[in-house]
Amino acid sequence: MITYNAISCTGDREKNEDSYICLENGGNFCFVVADGLGGHCKGEIASRMLVEAFQRIFETGPANTDEFLKTAFDTAQEEIISAQKSSGAMFEMMTTAVALIIIDGKCRWGHIGDSRLYLFHGNKVKTRTLDHSVPQMLALSKKIREKQIARHPDRNRLLRAVGVQWDSPRYELSEEYDLEDCQAFLLCSDGFWELIDKKKMEVTLKKSPSDENWLAAMTQAVTSKGYGQDMDNYTAIAIRIGS
Repeated sequence: MITYNAISCTGDREKNEDSYICLENGGNFCFVVADGLGGHCKGEIASRMLVEAFQRIFETGPANTDEFLKTAFDTAQEEIISAQKSSGAMFEMMTTAVALIIIDGKCRWGHIGDSRLYLFHGNKVKTRTLDHSVPQMLALSKKIREKQIARHPDRNRLLRAVGVQWDSPRYELSEEYDLEDCQAFLLCSDGFWELIDKKKMEVTLKKSPSDENWLAAMTQAVTSKGYGQDMDNYTAIAIRIGS
């Protein structure tokens, strides 16, 4: 059984430029979080266009996890670039994204930018996506610690996004996993993960009887830590896998 719950809030900003979808079709599932970037609210358009592209392709009945993610990311990129050109909004209509696809008991995820996926097993983070950002690169090269990413002065310097011209795909796909090896997933924008650490995610997962309780506990931690700090938009999808 797969259960899930989602939240998306403006934080202390005027508009919410995040978008998300949770889809189910014939026992297959698709979850996406996108965080729009750019001026004049064009990021909101980009994130919405991306999730709409994923939804259309999912509804056609994806053949396998790899083909679905490649087709969805490529389609979103093409459509957003086209919209930029037709509206004269180059460099103002971009988005990060993270997506999880589940087909016939197999799952795979893809991401671009700094929207993240966390995979949990045994109430512990088994793995997470690595941001396409300057601070993440500094952490990988051991120049800063992992815990310093969230508050690094270059936190918003991204190296990849949908809506930036590329010669070859810039998104990154995971290997395929058996769903039975997965306990839970968290997909979220940076406005969420920068205000909650891995330990808090694990503790709340262990204590929570449902995906709804787990997301509520994490959200409480995020809003408590972010209070009075000009909170960014924040979006999260909590997914639990059970018998």
